[in-house]
Amino acid sequence: MKRAFISAFSLLLAFTFTQSHAQATQKVYLSGTDKDHTVNWDFFINTGQKSGAWSKIAVPSNWELQGFGTYNYFQDTQNPEEQGIYKYHFNSPAAWLNKKTFIVFEGAMTDTKVMINGQLAGPIHQGGYYRFKYDISNLIKAGDNLLEVTVSKKSANASINLAERRADFWQFGGIFRPVYLEVVPQNYIDHITSDAKADGSIKVDVYAPNVTADNVITAQLLTLAGQKIGKELSIAAVAGQPAISLRGSFEGVIPWNPEFPKLYNLIVSIKDRDGRIIHTIMQRIGFRTMELRLHDGIYVNGKKVILKGVNRHSEWPESGRTLSKDISITDVNLMKDMNMNAVRMSHYPPDQHFLDVCDSLGLFVLDELTGWQNKYDTIIGKKLVKEMVVRDVNHPSIIFWDNGNEGGWNTALDDQFKLYDPQNRVVLHPWEKFNGTDTRHYPDYNYVVNSALYGNDVFFPTEFMHGNYDGGAAAGLEDFWNAILKHPYGAGGFIWVFADGGIRRVDKDSTMDTANDSAPDGILGPHREKEGSYYTIKELWSPVVIDRKIITPQFDGRIAVENRYSYTNLNQCRFKWQLVNFPAAGDTATGAITGAQYDLPDFNLAPGEKGLLQLKLPENWANYDALYLTATDPHGRELFTWTWPIKLPDQIKKPDIHWTASKTSTEESASSLIVNASGIKYFFNKTNGQLQKVINSKGEISLTGPVEAGISHNLVQLKSYAEGANFIVEPVYEGSTYFNVKWIFAPGKAVELQYQYTLEKHWSQQTGVDFAGITFNYPEEKITGMKWLGRGPYRVWKNRMKGQQFGVWHKNYNNTITGASWNYPEFKGYHADLYWAVIENKESPFTVYTDDQSIFLQMLKPDHSKYEHESLKAAFPEGDIGFLNSIAPIGTRFQNPALLGPQSQKNIQLNYSIVKGTLWFDFR
Repeated sequence: MKRAFISAFSLLLAFTFTQSHAQATQKVYLSGTDKDHTVNWDFFINTGQKSGAWSKIAVPSNWELQGFGTYNYFQDTQNPEEQGIYKYHFNSPAAWLNKKTFIVFEGAMTDTKVMINGQLAGPIHQGGYYRFKYDISNLIKAGDNLLEVTVSKKSANASINLAERRADFWQFGGIFRPVYLEVVPQNYIDHITSDAKADGSIKVDVYAPNVTADNVITAQLLTLAGQKIGKELSIAAVAGQPAISLRGSFEGVIPWNPEFPKLYNLIVSIKDRDGRIIHTIMQRIGFRTMELRLHDGIYVNGKKVILKGVNRHSEWPESGRTLSKDISITDVNLMKDMNMNAVRMSHYPPDQHFLDVCDSLGLFVLDELTGWQNKYDTIIGKKLVKEMVVRDVNHPSIIFWDNGNEGGWNTALDDQFKLYDPQNRVVLHPWEKFNGTDTRHYPDYNYVVNSALYGNDVFFPTEFMHGNYDGGAAAGLEDFWNAILKHPYGAGGFIWVFADGGIRRVDKDSTMDTANDSAPDGILGPHREKEGSYYTIKELWSPVVIDRKIITPQFDGRIAVENRYSYTNLNQCRFKWQLVNFPAAGDTATGAITGAQYDLPDFNLAPGEKGLLQLKLPENWANYDALYLTATDPHGRELFTWTWPIKLPDQIKKPDIHWTASKTSTEESASSLIVNASGIKYFFNKTNGQLQKVINSKGEISLTGPVEAGISHNLVQLKSYAEGANFIVEPVYEGSTYFNVKWIFAPGKAVELQYQYTLEKHWSQQTGVDFAGITFNYPEEKITGMKWLGRGPYRVWKNRMKGQQFGVWHKNYNNTITGASWNYPEFKGYHADLYWAVIENKESPFTVYTDDQSIFLQMLKPDHSKYEHESLKAAFPEGDIGFLNSIAPIGTRFQNPALLGPQSQKNIQLNYSIVKGTLWFDFR
């Protein structure tokens, strides 16, 4: 067996001081530190994969991801008695025999029995998500020591199995967080708890079990750079007390908040009568005051805050719940990039480093005791509450404790949290009205409106907008968010969920498993691939709110702005505008070409205020194609870039066509009217009047249509006639609505298609439609990609329009099913504000231009075959390529679109009128 030898390299000091005699905790890792830095231990598992023989396993890890045991989602239905045995040798120097040595487990699933040199280290620990430790001072010996750990997936405590292992997430086994030794003096500080207020006042409770009357407890505040803040706090120790309290105040501290997450180091020491340090620890803290004001809202440092939050599982596809600080940094940055300011732990305490990152980068946190619709019993629950709170209490980011989830709360535990938390944070029952809060899960839009009208509790759903596949998350969010902001006691909410719960199955050729439709609920993919909802949330939750829809020729450079920050004046942000031009459809380039740009001077707008941002545009600004405006926060993070087209679609230059013949000619076959124009043949079907195909010099283009989306018509007559220099093909239709089509072949121009339609014959018949416009058919198997000028690069839904930028985009064909495969952005779907599109294919690429505003391009139909819920199967016309005036919304896992608010309703023609449109086709 591999032996660990203590050396200057392997001894990790928690921190050092200039005083050579200072005693700091020595922290010695027996395992690795994270998923990327592991140590092999000897391992035996009793059942499942690779069972029945001793081998090696990386620690920390979940053993399933290392090829051992059995995968289970929701509950341990297979091999519930799975048990792993670990062995590891470590070396202890003789100097430790005069000190206290603890072995610490950051997390092991689920019941953990620890033995040192053949002797039990203490009671078997029960509960999979909590830090626990044993005093092994009397068990270790100088030289070689044997550590043996037995981990059982199934707990001997029935309530733990119900609370933890019968829950809607992956159920893993093993030592999944680090294991290390802590070596301290006999007279030591076990831990501290602090209550540091925004005004600089502080209370520190020091738990030092072996202090004597000759000792003094001191606390000194330092900046992160090491400068002292104020005077040292001190108090004479009293032996036998559970905790010794220091009280005082530090002048000039800057309060912590998620917009400016100011942190300090608090150095707490035990000193002898001569002032020599016996033991010292460092705790990173922030000063902030958290209040839940009943019938009002959430206040931090006296400012009302709105929680823009998301739920997060601690998970990575290749390592399960064994993570790293790098992943924590990545995840928090992604949340901050979406303009979130809060995260809820679902449904267990996270890694310590995740909370550290929330402290340092700035996120409010709801820390949660495990319990998913089932609860711990009171005896074990009290122990686990203590372990969670003692570990996490000093994080300024944590503003609430969650006692379980969705009925998984033991009310006998509600008063336990404050025993270990001097801040006495409010305890929540997520999903329940409790302690003056309404955290209802998955309310429909009407519930939010009624809560605003009649509710008395501070309202913030701890789960809403369920993001199953591509539904929810940001679809419908704008209406919900506006309703929450209008709520007199609205305090925000938490979207379900941050990332898809996908696991690489080493027993299935590393395929990604999302437990069918149970886990693909993320705004991001398993490896943090961005879905379209990511960008919608980024815009909707930007603290700089700009809701201007269009730029008109009369635009004077003024942009209406609202500051929805709680603590930041917009003079601390930066604004930059750009005037851009776009490449033409025939160019190979995409993106935008910057023609002019300018960094704006400071814009003074206090939190909660509205004002006008003045852009000093050049006189020729209207000659450009589009205007971009970017806002950046005080830390250099982009809040959002808003884009507006300047030119309208009919102002975009269409290609000149070299007219090779003096006039258009026609011919007929038994089934077709054939128009010859500029060397290209257009075939029109005599039976239905539709374009049948096009033949150019490269071959055949298999485009057919158009039809009115979702409505059938019968051909009455296929008219063709000359009109001046132009030649017209005009099929005449009859049906339940009016539908008219004219193909115009004009010298020197692309082929023009004029179309008209109505939704119903009479206003009194209006019931609403899912979509409206015209569609064509083209074989999907022949499409290879598309390039377009419009909003992109992601698709949109009627109730998820924001977040996409106006520009020239390109996508290769893919058949991505959101949440089941992750080649984003998806190719198929609705795309907003079309100006032109190049349809790339195996026959001959062709380009379609529109003269009309607010046209949606329908590119094929997404594959909904994996979607189990009808609410996620958004409506699409039968055609393959559509040019639509209105499109369908999408629902959530639990709600049909009709329940999600105004933007999610069917489309209604507000008065009886004929919709007119113009397309241009370049088939060269």
